[in-house]
Order: sequence, then C-alpha cells, then structure tokens
Amino acid sequence: MALKIYEIFHSLQGETSRIGLPTVFVRLTGCPMRCTYCDTAYAFNGGSNMEIADIMQQVASYGAHYVTVTGGEPLAQKECRDLLQALCDAGYSVSIETGGAMDISVVDPRVSVILDIKTPASNESENNRWGNLAYLKAADEVKFVLCNRADYDWAKQKVQELKLNEKCPILFSPSYHELAATELAGWVLEDHLPVRMQVQLHKVLWGEKPGV
Repeated sequence: MALKIYEIFHSLQGETSRIGLPTVFVRLTGCPMRCTYCDTAYAFNGGSNMEIADIMQQVASYGAHYVTVTGGEPLAQKECRDLLQALCDAGYSVSIETGGAMDISVVDPRVSVILDIKTPASNESENNRWGNLAYLKAADEVKFVLCNRADYDWAKQKVQELKLNEKCPILFSPSYHELAATELAGWVLEDHLPVRMQVQLHKVLWGEKPGV
C-alpha cells in the first residue's frame, strides 16, 4: 500500500500545544485547496510513492516519539488513514494537520487532529466541512490562520457561536507575511478570548522553507 510522499524529516514542532517537541514530519503530496497564504505550495506536486512499511522504517530511523502527518492535505489520499493506524499501532504519539475540507471521521481516534478552519481571507472558507466539529475530541485542536482584523472578528464569532473552546483547545495564528503577531496578541488580550495565540516557531528559527 503506497502513498505519494513529498518529504519525511525530523524537526521541532513549530505549532500547536506540542510546540518545541522533537517530531518526525511525514508530508504527503497534493492538496485540493489553494489558500492565499499557503506556505507549502511546493508540496502540491512532486514527491515519490512509498510503501507504508518503508515510511515506517524511515520514521523509526529518527528515534522520535512524536509524529505529525501533514501536507498538502494528507486526507486527500485515502491510504493516509492506514498510515495513521500503523503509526499508532507502533506506539507513536501521532497528530495530523488537515485543512478542514476533508472528512475527519475516518481518522484513527488515537490521533490528535489539528483542524484548520479556513477564514474568509484564505479564499477557501466556503469549503469548510462544518460537520467535522461533531467528531472533535478533547485531544484535538482547532486552528485559525488570520490575515487581518476581519478574519479575527470572523474567527472570534465562530468560537463564541459554536462554543468551540468547550470542544477542544483553540489556536489563533497570524498569517506569516500579513498580520503582525504583536497586533494579534493585543486583540486576544483585549477581548479576553479563550484561545491560545501562537507563532510558527520553525519559521522564527529557520525561515520559510521545506524540511523544517
């Protein structure tokens, strides 16, 4: 059973509540969405087919406990669910980063789902699969990447309207080139929002490039 893999690498987790933890990243090729702020457009194409056994062998070579399956959009490849199961069966602590347009009900319940809800400025908000919220677990996290004040106000309304903070932790992240982190931090503090404001640690350390 093979998947199209763009890259497998060892780095520090740059986002989520696992920020700073040494993690193996398995990046799958391809994504059906085209967000305006996408920082992994290089993974839309390319990569190579790898059997799950070979992926597992390369992941094991790094000796890390944490594994993140990402993309692109990893759930666009149906074999991704088999990879997730294999990783969990092997004893790894596994998370998946998904854009929110794909069905997360197929994900192994042992996996922590990082669900990215697309904001209006992403130009992909119409593709949010709101039914996914019914499948969120306490171990999952919902992420909003925000480009401007209008995005922030929209996300704030969604958090309150859908009571998202009662389902799982909520992450607010500034779009790297569009919104200053200090500005977003000020809004979160002013509104006393029950969210975790985050910046992308890997970009602070190494900049915006593959393999980090």
